[in-house]
Amino acid sequence: MLLFLAFLILLSACGVNRRISRADRRFETGEYHAAGEIYRSVYGRISTNNQPLRAQVAFRQGVSFQRTNHPRTAFAFQNAIRNNHPDSIVFLYFAQALQRDGRHADAARNFEIFLEYDPENIVAQNGLFSSQMIAEWRETPTRYTVTRSRDFHVRRTSNFSPAFVGNSTDMMVFTSTRSVSRGARTRNNPITGMGNSSMFSVRKNAAGKWELPEMLPAEINKPNSENGVATFSPDGRTMYFTRAEKSPYSDMGAQIMVSQRAGGAWSEPRPLQIFEDSTITVAHPTISSDGEMIYFVSDAPDGFGGKDIWRARLADGGVKYIENLGPEINTSGDEMFPMMRHDGILFFSSNGHPGFGGLDIFRATPIPDEENEEKTRWVVENMGVPINSRWDDFGITFAGTTESGYFSSNRNERQGFDMIWSFYLPELTYFIEGRVLDDRNEIVSDAIVRMAGNDGTYARIQARRDGSYRLRLNPGVDYVMMASSRGHLNQSHNFNTQDLTDSKTFTFDFQLTPAFRPVALDNIFFDFGRWDLRPDSEPGLQVLLKLLNDNPNITIELSAHTDFVGSRSANQLLSERRAQSVVNYLVTQGISRTRLTSVGHGAERPVVVSADLAKQHNFLTEGDVLTEELIRTFEPEQQQIANQINRRTEFRVLRTTYNLQ
Repeated sequence: MLLFLAFLILLSACGVNRRISRADRRFETGEYHAAGEIYRSVYGRISTNNQPLRAQVAFRQGVSFQRTNHPRTAFAFQNAIRNNHPDSIVFLYFAQALQRDGRHADAARNFEIFLEYDPENIVAQNGLFSSQMIAEWRETPTRYTVTRSRDFHVRRTSNFSPAFVGNSTDMMVFTSTRSVSRGARTRNNPITGMGNSSMFSVRKNAAGKWELPEMLPAEINKPNSENGVATFSPDGRTMYFTRAEKSPYSDMGAQIMVSQRAGGAWSEPRPLQIFEDSTITVAHPTISSDGEMIYFVSDAPDGFGGKDIWRARLADGGVKYIENLGPEINTSGDEMFPMMRHDGILFFSSNGHPGFGGLDIFRATPIPDEENEEKTRWVVENMGVPINSRWDDFGITFAGTTESGYFSSNRNERQGFDMIWSFYLPELTYFIEGRVLDDRNEIVSDAIVRMAGNDGTYARIQARRDGSYRLRLNPGVDYVMMASSRGHLNQSHNFNTQDLTDSKTFTFDFQLTPAFRPVALDNIFFDFGRWDLRPDSEPGLQVLLKLLNDNPNITIELSAHTDFVGSRSANQLLSERRAQSVVNYLVTQGISRTRLTSVGHGAERPVVVSADLAKQHNFLTEGDVLTEELIRTFEPEQQQIANQINRRTEFRVLRTTYNLQ
């Protein structure tokens, strides 16, 4: 019996080893989906006493899951660590998986552990920085709006890397793993666990809606191959795309294919020879807006690790002057899916630069090198949320010269399927609106509002019946506005739309002063019994100064008034000196004395209650004259308010033709 049990154990161990060997072969040829599933099924059957084997199987399971967006990636790497996997790289991979799962504090700890082994690793440094900054980044999203597009999807398939055909925005090609024959049973690709990828085209109809996708012909979508991630020459007549062929014996890698369109059909694709060594993988092409340069992804030697972005000049059916885009673009992680926009800005995806997890989309703006004008430096920026997420975001394309288009993402997809998302950047809009009122807050319905900008813009509108106005503005402009109305003084307003990052509506209510009616000046203050202007009078004085500068052809009379408290002679003298103090201030500010007249009225001219004053104080009635006799009939507190109203500084216009010939 014991011999029989031993035989069963030995037989089981042999079966486990055979399955591990089969998984290893799949792993070595890049068949990560198949390998990962075998590792997953066999891990629990390995003896807990055999930690080295459990660690190796768990690690390779984690790598396989990581390559296929499996939700249990972090769990697999955790098992590798528990079993003391000897390679410290497991902590980096575990941290990246945790970051992708949104467990940023745990990710930061594992990035720190890995950095103890490899302090100079830029991917780990960027990962740690991202994990520490993620909360702050999420609080400052960009203005982009993203929506999952329903025009290109089939359930349980991946659809990704859309590309507009040349300069057209009405035709697009994208990559999909959908079945090409309805009801057909297709064998899943052992690399991805899905069907082989093929390219589909889609057009907009007359109503601007995307029609049903159509598969590109067999010349393009070669059977038993992965075909996709296309780009087009500016005229749309040449297509470059990636093809990865599999043989029964080896992984032949990926290459870039070229096809010409003539007479409505695509020619038989030919390989674009880039490197002399044909075993070097090249993929994910994109063409510059002038059609002269090709950017692509490769793991060629002399790179920075992982997959790098390279470029070369197209010439005579091939390429020349091949160069790596350098450390500003490339890291020891993976940089993939480049897209060159019409304005020379490069977009690409990376898991090596600081990001939110998985692949993020980055914007790289070229600038001249100060030391060498023939070289280009790149300023790389993460496109932020909502374009990027903690999942894979990649394969962006722009519709013409607009800030809109499509990109790919597997966000919120439990099985890792890639979906196409649309995006657009809402237009920044700026307005200024308000009302035109008089000094008593009554509507001035016939006012004219003028606006001039330093960009040459000019607008003239009439206020509506309710005194309101609204004008559209341009960004980055300094504006001067002026409101005017018959029988009123002009008023100006200066503002600008510089350095604005969001849409904004400015609000400004003009308050036009009647031309020949006395107007009280608010916020002009004197100490009791004195005529020296207090410092807190400055804002009110500036309002009067601005009115005189806005209306350079008027002369005014400044009058001061007191309440009835005190002797008549003292009040008269005090009011005269207070009016003169205001005149003296205006003269120091550059107003000609010949435009100014001062007069003191003591308590001789009490206020006539306006509708506005009656609204502010319910014990007053419109039309009442605040004489001493009336005020003495009020309650003590009301008397103080009435006396304060009588203590005022006013001005009225004397002439409107000063210095006019």
